[in-house]
Amino acid sequence: MLRLKLGQILVKKGFVTEQQVEEAIAIQKKEGGRIGEILITKGHISEENLIAALGNQLEIPYYSSDKPEMLAPNPDNDLEKVIPNDFAKKNNVLPLSKHINSLTCVVNDPLDLILIDNLKRITGYDINLVLATKSAIQKAINEFYYGENRASLLDKAVEKSYQQTESVAATLVNIQKNDAATAELSLDNLIAKAGEAPVIKLVDLIIRQAIDERASDIHIEPFENKSILRYRIDGTLYTIPPPAPHLHLPIVSRIKILAKLDIAEKRLPQDGTITAKLEDRTVDIRISTIPTLWGEKVVMRILDKGAVKLELSALGFDSHQMDTIRKALKSPYGLMFVTGPTGSGKSTTLYAALNECIDATKNIMTAENPVEYKIEGINQVNIRSSIGLTFATALKAFLRQDPDVIMVGEVRDLDTASICVRAALTGHLVLSTLHTNNAPAAISRLLDIGIPSYLLTPSLILVVAQRLAKRLCQDCKEPYEPLPHMHGGIEFKSDLIYKPKGCESCNFHGYKGRVVVAEILVIDNKIRELISKNASSAEITDAARKNGMFTIFESGIKLIEQGFTSFEEVCRVSVDI
Repeated sequence: MLRLKLGQILVKKGFVTEQQVEEAIAIQKKEGGRIGEILITKGHISEENLIAALGNQLEIPYYSSDKPEMLAPNPDNDLEKVIPNDFAKKNNVLPLSKHINSLTCVVNDPLDLILIDNLKRITGYDINLVLATKSAIQKAINEFYYGENRASLLDKAVEKSYQQTESVAATLVNIQKNDAATAELSLDNLIAKAGEAPVIKLVDLIIRQAIDERASDIHIEPFENKSILRYRIDGTLYTIPPPAPHLHLPIVSRIKILAKLDIAEKRLPQDGTITAKLEDRTVDIRISTIPTLWGEKVVMRILDKGAVKLELSALGFDSHQMDTIRKALKSPYGLMFVTGPTGSGKSTTLYAALNECIDATKNIMTAENPVEYKIEGINQVNIRSSIGLTFATALKAFLRQDPDVIMVGEVRDLDTASICVRAALTGHLVLSTLHTNNAPAAISRLLDIGIPSYLLTPSLILVVAQRLAKRLCQDCKEPYEPLPHMHGGIEFKSDLIYKPKGCESCNFHGYKGRVVVAEILVIDNKIRELISKNASSAEITDAARKNGMFTIFESGIKLIEQGFTSFEEVCRVSVDI
């Protein structure tokens, strides 16, 4: 059955005329906003009329003034313990009842996926919704949490406050046609037109929520009788309330349209890009689709340069580590590697290093697959193996472009590694990445690839191995005394270290953001001597530690003592315990 639009429902209920709806739509096209809010501002409907229409449209129960019992929480459910009063007050939400695994709450905006997801996280219940006006919810909150006396004192202030508060709106995508290779998604104005297809608003909300929650990836996955929506936040995947299963195909098609992919091709993987404008910054979104048993899975990688400061000082390196890296970056030539597994922040570190190199007197060139962050002042090349533009091909061309600094996204084969070494030996500073577990293993990997030790010895100057540990939320982290028996006998220099707790600031995860845990291997004369003798990684590690290198685990211990992360996180990311 085709669902009626909000304006049609308002007309059908006799709240407004068709002419008034058309007038509101005209205002919306010119000035933006929501149809319902415009009609309220014009004096055509009340807030209660709007809630009734929304309830009908979305098939959600709604409160009206002639049914006051709907906003009376069950007194036997200890609901004030399920949702704290400060959370209820701030988010304008009231728990009404709970039953087995479900919790019924009254809200004003049923499309606020962030609020609904947070409710699910902090309560552990599946959430059922009831709709009500903002003023009615706030009044009920005051009566439930604070008692009638305080409620009566706050009523007028609350009502005045909410008259001045803009309602939460769904986002509207505007595709701007241009000659670029990507579609452009405008998220500047949060507009929800009554005439828009729900899938458009839903896709926009999914993207906006992910950006607001600092997610690095969005996973939209189909299964036999359901869809799953997950966000990767600080390296961990969290399940979000998903869309209805029948919307999966339209959602995938909408994303494909934005990324200029072939919506008819469902048998082969596809890759594309969306450029989103969010307030005063631009967010690049990489799209990857792949056919699975129950349909196409979509992964959207969010590359938000505004959320990550591409500066070494902002990544978590200590002062000594930053000085070591900066000294290497000032070298006129040489080879520097950043190593670690997928998702360990190697590219971000390389970009931060490149930022240190930007100078009007230098020619900086990069070969990337794909370009993750667009940086002014750097010549960036997108590798396209399908047409023959490989890392090796790009590097050979770079050497004819009079470069000072070269960044290579990844060294995977002998051809690419050989050109990097040759470039480093002929007066260029070369930065790249490898997939190894620690810094000394990078040397073994290069030798195994086929680089002769007599070429590697004079070219290699620095190896940075790193992981990303979750950063403890600074608003709620809990101190405790680290007794020797608690951590395998490890002794800490600090009397107190910290563990996660969880609060509203960190969405009750206990962590907010991530910090680099690194080991930095300086290639000095002793290490060069070992390389020339084809020494093992263990021998190189011993020599480097005697020379002052901290392993990843040892660097992690220092971060624990400084209160940046927890012992559990360091154990999770370390391989050298």
